Amino acid sequence: MEEELLDQLVSGFGILVTWVAAGAMVFGGVVPYVPQYRHIRRSQNAEGFSTYVCLVLLVANILRILFRFGRYFETVLLWQSIVMICTMLVMLNLCTNVRMASELSTKRRSFIVTDGKDEEIRVPKRLFLDFEWNYFWLWSRFMDYMQCVLAFTLVAAYMTYLLLDSTLFVETLGFLAVFTEAMLGTPQLYCNYQNKSTEGMSVKMVLMWTSGDTFKTVYFLLTQAPVQFWTCGLLQVLVDFAILFQVYYYSRYPQKPAPHTVSHTTSAKAL
Repeated sequence: MEEELLDQLVSGFGILVTWVAAGAMVFGGVVPYVPQYRHIRRSQNAEGFSTYVCLVLLVANILRILFRFGRYFETVLLWQSIVMICTMLVMLNLCTNVRMASELSTKRRSFIVTDGKDEEIRVPKRLFLDFEWNYFWLWSRFMDYMQCVLAFTLVAAYMTYLLLDSTLFVETLGFLAVFTEAMLGTPQLYCNYQNKSTEGMSVKMVLMWTSGDTFKTVYFLLTQAPVQFWTCGLLQVLVDFAILFQVYYYSRYPQKPAPHTVSHTTSAKAL
């Protein structure tokens, strides 16, 4: 009787641990963006967040979902991708609204009024259909981002449908999905290198990314996820540690910042 009770307790504890781990996998990647979202809402300033990070995560998770049609992996990872896509769309919507308001106010401050009358302030539209590479992923409307994401999804889905029987294509698709996500920290790494400083970057944010990526990689190894997942997970951890090394190096050996810093190249890890 006591042995049966003990077995039930152990089994219940195992189920609880499994659910907690699954919840951490699904929502853990979203947590670092919560303070970033609140900061942008409070300050009405999105310069510290790069929308290119949203682009990287959207591409990576869309490809990961398509990869599942060719090679099955855990449903938890599928939900993780869905939640991350929704999160990035919410971040894009906020950043677009905030930046549009900022651009309009800047135009008003710099606009020269003639004859004492206010003239309509015209902001050049940056539309996906214009396809100007200088303005790629820097559009003025959230709908343009949605059009781009939808177009990419449809093209990628159609190619997957045609080549689903090709093992080489499926494995390449999985590798591209996790490799793209693994490169998430490289914009911040490059930005710090350009600026010769980590000023304006939240160290706590990087530590959260490092701990989350480490947990995710260990989870991939323990659950025997496809090799692409844990290989690129290790790469992502290495990038995080490289950023932490920059924090140490530039704080110990301050250097002159590089001129003409472009604000939108700052990563999501900056607050």
